[in-house]
Amino acid sequence: MGKVTGFMEYERIEEGYKPVAERLKHYKEFVVGLDDSQARIQGARCMDCGTPFCNNGCPVNNIIPDFNDLVYQGDWKNAITLLHSTNNFPEFTGRICPAPCEAACTLNVNDDPVGIKSIEHAIIDRAWAEGWVQAQPPRHKTGKKVAVIGSGPAGLAAAQQLARVGHDVTVFEKNSRIGGLLRYGIPDFKMEKSHIDRRVAQMEAEGVVFRTSTLIGAMPEGCKVTNDAKTVIGAEELMASFDAVLLCGGSEQSRDLPVPGRELDGIHFAMEFLPMQNKVNAGDKLKGQIRADGKHVIVIGGGDTGSDCVGTSNRHGAASVTQFEVMPQPPEQENKPLVWPYWPLKLRTSSSHEEGCVREFAISTKAFIGKNGKVTGLTTVNVEFKDGKLVEVPGTEKEYKADLVLLAMGFVNPVATVLDAFGVDKDGRGNAKASTEFTGGYSTNVDKVFAAGDMRRGQSLVVWAIREGRQAARAVDEFLMGYSDLPR
Repeated sequence: MGKVTGFMEYERIEEGYKPVAERLKHYKEFVVGLDDSQARIQGARCMDCGTPFCNNGCPVNNIIPDFNDLVYQGDWKNAITLLHSTNNFPEFTGRICPAPCEAACTLNVNDDPVGIKSIEHAIIDRAWAEGWVQAQPPRHKTGKKVAVIGSGPAGLAAAQQLARVGHDVTVFEKNSRIGGLLRYGIPDFKMEKSHIDRRVAQMEAEGVVFRTSTLIGAMPEGCKVTNDAKTVIGAEELMASFDAVLLCGGSEQSRDLPVPGRELDGIHFAMEFLPMQNKVNAGDKLKGQIRADGKHVIVIGGGDTGSDCVGTSNRHGAASVTQFEVMPQPPEQENKPLVWPYWPLKLRTSSSHEEGCVREFAISTKAFIGKNGKVTGLTTVNVEFKDGKLVEVPGTEKEYKADLVLLAMGFVNPVATVLDAFGVDKDGRGNAKASTEFTGGYSTNVDKVFAAGDMRRGQSLVVWAIREGRQAARAVDEFLMGYSDLPR
């Protein structure tokens, strides 16, 4: 805990943002983090609550009260040691995690929660600045070889854990740069990719080998997934070369909207639109980049991916941006006695929304309208819940002008051909079928093939991916060695 009476003496301090007019001119991060004294005050607010629900609210089980107290005491070096004991990449989670730990904070019952995410952000940024984040190469090598497929947060976390206990780890990535959906799905203004690059450098110093532009299995024709592969390796060849294979690919198959007019030009998945801008930011020369300049943009989908499309469209200079959500508008304030300590349903307004966006709730798209093969608008209808189902509200049909439509309705499953190449059984949602049990967890029906992250659980948060990568690393280590000292 922090100061005994700190939660009564100090208010929550939010991280700030640079002005909208300034940040819309670039793709750099614009969050103004807490300084040392502000972080110390936030740490002081952590109360002696007996049962720290924040620990369970955090998927990686960060030891939150302890690092809050260390920051309050000014012991930043031990704070990062403690934070790294449960989380390989706090600079990722400190920027893009929605912070379920804060929803579970005991202080959140009748007050504002401790700013846990901002404290985590401050700890890791201080650690990098002080040079405390160093490579941890293994003392001994096991001679065992592990292939990790996918270089998103699950694959990176697993690879780092396995390399540190002495295994020879090779990470395969179908795109030209490491990072998976962290690299290509998260806009740079939310997380600059230099954070990934310096972790890759650290992991290379720890012995991890990265092979980019390398596809394992095959990619189905017409699949709208970012793929820069120049080399294709079959599953059988990989199985023959490695003692264990861990599948950590992302859930990249976007949910489609099969309504009349879907074939019109100008209608794209969010994961066609967002990766292109990230590639341009990285210096790639692209032909036919999808741009929103001067266009009336409709984003269909009210989640984080939709919000990312809003922010990117505004930076392009869109004439207007409208975001659709099929569900009714949630309340501005959650019913805390009903939902605490669980993740609440409430209206969430992102920094991208604040930059300029009209939000429409309880609305469904019936058809796309076009001219000369190009989308010019769409037809909608309002919907409401009746007998547990969303039904159309008669007389609410409306037309919206649209030059660019971005589909951001979530992701249904990983690319099936990767699982099929290894013969891995799938669950009812098309994900790799594997449990998370302590014994035999993360193993598939195929000998020495494991699965974790989105590949196993479906579309989820970066913090869940890191958790599964760490736990899968222990399972693989135990499979190879008969025991494991890695944390679970």
